[in-house]
Amino acid sequence: MDWKEVLRRRLATPNTRPNKKKSEQELKDEEMDLFTKYYSEWKGGRKNTNEFYKTIPRFYYRLPAEDEVLLQKLREESRAVFLQRKSRELLDNEELQNLWFLLDKHQTPPMIGEEAMINYENFLKVGEKAGAKCKQFFTAKVFAKLLHTDSYGRISIMQFFNYVMRKVWLHQTRIGLSLYDVAGQGYLRESDLENYILELIPTLPQLDGLEKSFYSFYVCTAVRKFFFFLDPLRTGKIKIQDILACSFLDDLLELRDEELSKESQETNWFSAPSALRVYGQYLNLDKDHNGMLSKEELSRYGTATMTNVFLDRVFQECLTYDGEMDYKTYLDFVLALENRKEPAALQYIFKLLDIENKGYLNVFSLNYFFRAIQELMKIHGQDPVSFQDVKVIFSFNLHITR
Repeated sequence: MDWKEVLRRRLATPNTRPNKKKSEQELKDEEMDLFTKYYSEWKGGRKNTNEFYKTIPRFYYRLPAEDEVLLQKLREESRAVFLQRKSRELLDNEELQNLWFLLDKHQTPPMIGEEAMINYENFLKVGEKAGAKCKQFFTAKVFAKLLHTDSYGRISIMQFFNYVMRKVWLHQTRIGLSLYDVAGQGYLRESDLENYILELIPTLPQLDGLEKSFYSFYVCTAVRKFFFFLDPLRTGKIKIQDILACSFLDDLLELRDEELSKESQETNWFSAPSALRVYGQYLNLDKDHNGMLSKEELSRYGTATMTNVFLDRVFQECLTYDGEMDYKTYLDFVLALENRKEPAALQYIFKLLDIENKGYLNVFSLNYFFRAIQELMKIHGQDPVSFQDVKVIFSFNLHITR
């Protein structure tokens, strides 16, 4: 066909397409439709090419937001049911008594002094009779763990029973602490631990003498030790596993003993005498009775031998309010000075000594603090020690540790 004829026919054909251009919204809608179409085809083709993706279980569950009240309630109820189920799996007092009776009945002679022993064969027999809840304790691994130097290949019945008791106690305590885990992530915030200890006070006979008006200060004193030592990065939360692994909870629950000696109470941070001592010292230092400590007031702490240079660093690095220290910050200060060999205390003190924030101590930093000590020694009529001697000792100790 001649091109002239084609052009003539084209011009004669009416234009059915509108001259109006598509709006921006229409272009976006068209783009989204195309994207959805091609993405669906790609996703479907991917599934068809690899069936393994269908077998991967879901491993991430988003936490409900604050405004999703229904989901939060569902999460709380499900956690409560789960913890109740775990609690029912633990041995109660009656079952523990029955376990002790079975162990005593199946002891293997001869006895070592007054200590009853049991061999592996009888150990398995007791496991079969003790019930399903005890099955986890009657394994070869547990037996080997408690096996020491017995020539007959036996373990101590008392040691095994104490092992079971300890395991049951740890699980009970874990469940008890988890009830206060509002976030359900395996850690306790400061407010969570405060609630736990506050509700624990009535169950501790050694705290019966505390007045209710002092409860808030006692709780603050107790909680601070947990967070000072177990939260070195100051995240505001502690893992429940870390609480169970340390000895602090043992010290706290030791106050259930009605016959706890006076010496034990004095060395126990959580005892009533210890808490009253620390709070009493704070009140005695607070001369203006405003509930806070100024640098001048803190300078009378202990034997009043802290230098102004050191006190300046304390108030520079620690949290203060208008240049004064509250009770919580004071507790960190006391815990650091009373436990100077602990890593958390060393970290606290090192931060004060590292005036240049370099992450290490140099001669300038040491000399900066030592000059103030020399001046204080002169005031008290003592012969000042040469910094060169201290420097040599410091360098020698550093070389030994390396």
